[in-house]
Amino acid sequence: MATTTEFQPRALVRASGGPRYAVALVVDALGTGLLRPFLLLYGVTVLRLSAPVTGIAMTAGVVVGLVCMPVVGRWLDRGARSTVVAASMLVRVLGVVLLLAAPAGHVWLFATAALFLGIGNQAWPAAHAALVATVAHGRERDAALAGGRALRNAGLGVGALLATACLAGGTAALQALAAVTGLAYLAAAALAWSVHLRTYPATPPAVDGVGEPAPRMRALLAANVIYVFCLNVPEIALPLILVTQLHASSVWSAAIFVANTVLVVTLQVPVTVLMSRFSRRTVLALAGAVLAASYLGFLAATSLGSGWGAPAVATVSVVCTIGEIIYAGSATALVTALAPAHLLGRALARFQLSTGFGLAVSPAVITALATRGSAALWGGLAAATLLSASAVATEKDQGTRLSDR
Repeated sequence: MATTTEFQPRALVRASGGPRYAVALVVDALGTGLLRPFLLLYGVTVLRLSAPVTGIAMTAGVVVGLVCMPVVGRWLDRGARSTVVAASMLVRVLGVVLLLAAPAGHVWLFATAALFLGIGNQAWPAAHAALVATVAHGRERDAALAGGRALRNAGLGVGALLATACLAGGTAALQALAAVTGLAYLAAAALAWSVHLRTYPATPPAVDGVGEPAPRMRALLAANVIYVFCLNVPEIALPLILVTQLHASSVWSAAIFVANTVLVVTLQVPVTVLMSRFSRRTVLALAGAVLAASYLGFLAATSLGSGWGAPAVATVSVVCTIGEIIYAGSATALVTALAPAHLLGRALARFQLSTGFGLAVSPAVITALATRGSAALWGGLAAATLLSASAVATEKDQGTRLSDR
């Protein structure tokens, strides 16, 4: 198997969809960073909704947004690429418009806005991965997917910082941030659509008159639900543990979140390229082992108490971020390698369904386990992640495309 041992930025941009598409990714990420972290605050502060009602509406938007994924998968399998990416951005423009139009106390308009934002956020990853898989192939595609994630995290971080600086303006500032977000989504959609990338549906290869079946990926999809918990560890689990159990300053939580973002931006591509000497399935199983080790590290760190506990948690969080980087660089790449070309969209849609479901349930699971103590939280996560890694390692690659073997 050929491996990628080095990369050039220009080649990486071309493999990711080209300069215009890269700009579209940055603009879209900036807009998302401006609003997404403060959507709950918008509902509570601007629309005068209660926090529980706002949270339920946001969760419902994410969950119901998953229903669109089978449609997105079939659309991609008909050959659409940049059009689906642009549509995922345009539907979020509609969500922002509804936010701005919603009067105070109107929960249904807010819930509908959250639904459209959720549809766009769920559809985008699959559409983006399909576009990159069309432009790039083999290990170059893996690096391109990693580069897109690094670019997106950079945009999200900068957008969140800009939004934080503007929050002193109160409700007017939040409404202005929403308006700028809508404009950013609109500009990003125009740029993505201008790429005009599509592919003609591939003819299913026939063996004895039978088309190549879609890979089942049952173990991979089930394991992915557990793997994605790592994405909510810096945002939910660690702040909860630091504040409620270690009684540490919130500065520690903020520092860990910033460090996580910086590490993902700077290391996502190099680590993915470094891991390209191994099979994608092996790398994904390794990611599970690293994540499980970090969870056990958090368990040990919290046992140190309020004195050394917070610095120890911050140190272990670096290991957790490395596991997240390895996971993100191999999971989607493995799905694109397993799926036949004519079923790529549906395979990516199924994978996004597992990702979205894991992200939706992980806050509730994390907080429920945390109330039972550190051993239940970190021990439970470590055991579940090791079991998932084992399932990933032992599943057979029946559907791997010949070109990626």
